[in-house]
Amino acid sequence: MTHAPTKRPAKCPVCGKPAAAKFRPFCSARCANVDLGRWLGEEYRVPGDDTGLPAGAGDDADEE
Repeated sequence: MTHAPTKRPAKCPVCGKPAAAKFRPFCSARCANVDLGRWLGEEYRVPGDDTGLPAGAGDDADEE
C-alpha cells in the first residue's frame, strides 16, 4: 500500500513563516514588498553568460 505524500505548507521566502493564500508565496504584504525592494535594488540577479562586450556596446541609442 502506498501513501500519498503529505503536503507541507509553503514557507515565505523572506521570513520562513507559512505562506498566506492572499499573498502567495509570501506570508504578508510586507514580505512581498521586501522581496520587490530587493529586486528593484538589484540584490537578486538572474544568472547568464557574460557576452564579453564592453559596457554600452550594442546600445543603439548613439546610432542615427
